[in-house]
Amino acid sequence: MRKRLADKKYLFYIAAIAVLLIAFAAVGFAAEGSAAADSGFFEEFKAKFINNFIEDNRWKYLTNGLLNTIIISFFAVIIGIVLGFIIAILRSTCDMIDKKNIFTKALNGILKAYLTVIRGTPSLIQLLIIYYVIFTSPNVSKIFVAVISFGLNSSAYIAEIVRSGIMSIDQGQFEAGRSLGFTHAQTMWHFILPQAFKNVLPALGNEFIVLIKETSIAGYIGIDELTRGGDFIRSRTYEAFMPLIAVAIIYLVIVMFLTKLVDIMERRLKTDGK
Repeated sequence: MRKRLADKKYLFYIAAIAVLLIAFAAVGFAAEGSAAADSGFFEEFKAKFINNFIEDNRWKYLTNGLLNTIIISFFAVIIGIVLGFIIAILRSTCDMIDKKNIFTKALNGILKAYLTVIRGTPSLIQLLIIYYVIFTSPNVSKIFVAVISFGLNSSAYIAEIVRSGIMSIDQGQFEAGRSLGFTHAQTMWHFILPQAFKNVLPALGNEFIVLIKETSIAGYIGIDELTRGGDFIRSRTYEAFMPLIAVAIIYLVIVMFLTKLVDIMERRLKTDGK
């Protein structure tokens, strides 16, 4: 029953996208004065579609840009997850220690400074600094720079999300693990992190979605990602409506897919926890 309701919900979303596309097209053509009575709306729509996507294989700007967007997002997510979990575990461990020494205080201070800088500055500025200041060599891969930049940016947010999940677990869970003979690391891995992951999964899913949308600024360093692909089409056809709407729809479909994937993971985790 729930599966049928979910399928109907996503069918509704797809229908809504189609209706919005047609409505936007009608408004756009009317604003441009292009929906002439002699040609008709659909004929004009077809002509513009061919001009924007079919002629000169302009659709390849979108597919190539989408591929770069997926590559950047995939590897940036891996960096964000690995580094974010490490930072979260280190920070939560430092907070749990009753008798803090100089090392733990210094480590916690460095991690706090890192999180403050990354979360307190725009991701676009970070991207430009990493590309123009840190990686000054012209031979460095722009995709590599983008992956590092977005990965570091995402790690700061993932670290705080995971740390909040770890700190939400009752302290008795740690004590129970230690009383059974597990080390702090084993207790964290076998008892705390699985519970924390269930609690923060929705927030992590939102962070991944935000990361994918943030890759749209990668064009500032010359990467032909999805948004820039749409802008290439606009610069050649001098029509902004169709390429930009196409880019927006592609992003929307990706977000809907990820949202569905996160929902499936949540349901499975809840089923396994029962």
